[in-house]
Amino acid sequence: MTQEPIFLQPVCKEKIWGGTLLRERFGYDIPSETTGECWAISAHPHGMSTVKSGPYQGKTLMDLWDQHRELFGGTEGDRFPLLTKILDAKHHLSVKVHPDDYDAEEHGQGETGKSECWYIIDCKENAEIIYGHTARSKAELVTMINSGDWEGLLRRVKIKPGDFYYVPSGTIHAICAGALVLEIQQNSDAAYRIYDYGRTDQNGGARELHIRDAVNAATVPHVDGFLDESTETRKGITIKTFVQGEYFSVYKWDISGTAEMTQDAPFMLCSVTEGSGSIIFEGKSAKLEKGAHFILPDQMPDFTINGDCTIIVSHI
Repeated sequence: MTQEPIFLQPVCKEKIWGGTLLRERFGYDIPSETTGECWAISAHPHGMSTVKSGPYQGKTLMDLWDQHRELFGGTEGDRFPLLTKILDAKHHLSVKVHPDDYDAEEHGQGETGKSECWYIIDCKENAEIIYGHTARSKAELVTMINSGDWEGLLRRVKIKPGDFYYVPSGTIHAICAGALVLEIQQNSDAAYRIYDYGRTDQNGGARELHIRDAVNAATVPHVDGFLDESTETRKGITIKTFVQGEYFSVYKWDISGTAEMTQDAPFMLCSVTEGSGSIIFEGKSAKLEKGAHFILPDQMPDFTINGDCTIIVSHI
């Protein structure tokens, strides 16, 4: 059977910091006016994507991983390796740190570590992220947290649409209000919350913090995630490489016209963040619309993308 793109149905989730941009920008069916996350390409039990159409319609991504490993080039492992989300930060996200693989295993909660990256789809003027900290030692980190010196501790970075940030495990970080972000990460939901602006949960209680775990997991002093940026332009497409790392490689495809493409990885995760077009392969075609998410499986034939669109692509 000729392989073809596998389009996925995302799962949207309410968050205390969320809004309505996932509906307004991408037309998603959101559960409320405080919807913060779209789990777009996910085989995680906390938000499982399902196949929208084709021979695997209705199956979850985990079903495909378990039952049709040939779609992924025989890649080994019990867990699908990556997770793609879109985040609508109407308000500030809590300040967190994610564990590495070793620390996550020590906690025994069935999660891997979590390195991630952010592509800024859009943001308000003067929007920012928290990316790192100023502490020079673990002792200083503890002192600044205990004294509530958040302005002195947290490193704030102005952002603009099109920016990209690699956030390795151990990085103290947060997306701040006014940002719409595509996130590609290890397939994990492990996180340690450090600071939450004094917010309460739906029952009026303070949201749980994980200070000891966060301090243990944090990289001190802070180290920026390394980017391996380069740009290639050819007929119909500009390919920008953002990062080629241990857990994932991420690229931006800017399509303008007609681009002839070849699948050069066991499988590729694709998210259309702007514009529209179509993908054509062996006489078949499928529409590409803003907000679409699909996987190019192993043995995908050479294909053509027509249109004017931006696609964020990742693979292991």
